Amino acid sequence: MTNPTAAMLVIGDEILSGRTRDSNMHHLATELTKHGITLAEARFVADDADAIVAAVQALSQAHDHVFTSGGIGPTHDDITADSIAAAFDTPIDVRDDARALLADYYQRSGTELNDARLRMARIPEGAALIDNPISVAPGFTIENVHVMAGVPTIFEAMVASVLPTLTGGDPLLSQSLRVERGEGEIAEPLGKLAGEFPDLSFGSYPFNQNGIYGTNIVVRGQDGARVDAAMTALAKMVTA
Repeated sequence: MTNPTAAMLVIGDEILSGRTRDSNMHHLATELTKHGITLAEARFVADDADAIVAAVQALSQAHDHVFTSGGIGPTHDDITADSIAAAFDTPIDVRDDARALLADYYQRSGTELNDARLRMARIPEGAALIDNPISVAPGFTIENVHVMAGVPTIFEAMVASVLPTLTGGDPLLSQSLRVERGEGEIAEPLGKLAGEFPDLSFGSYPFNQNGIYGTNIVVRGQDGARVDAAMTALAKMVTA
């Protein structure tokens, strides 16, 4: 049975300009793999409404799940929520449940819930809130799109909140072998070996370390016994 697929949409001028390094995709890929969901695609778009709408519509039709990060804060350039609503032709406004969360949080902290902060309570109609245990301002899920903050600690907390609600498949297992031989030398026998294990994925990743050329070969699959058998065959192949 094929595992569900997911895509990630990273939103933000600061990512594309190089001012901020994205770490959320790596975290999401790791967690989805554990949960038996395949991260099949990732896109990066600027803070541009048309680009966000087009990407969300395409990804949500192509995959079982879409995860977005970035653009749901209190400033004028945080346009993700409005763009997601537009992508699904859904009204958006300040919602009472999200407002209540923010009001309680800012009252306890002795801070004013001003108009800028209230923007974070704007949620598309019919969306389910995603818990934010760090700074309270929620993300949300609409249809198969999960909209999350860009701040890594908050993004990670939101992923932890959403994943248990999703149906995954078998976790993807992997093993690797370091081979101090060039890819060109092992390409042909490796291709034949991959043909003997069509249910597994074989990846070849060359390296040059301290003048030593070699290849890290990674075998991935959902059946641990098959991965073990492939690794045994691989070890014999590279020592032959």
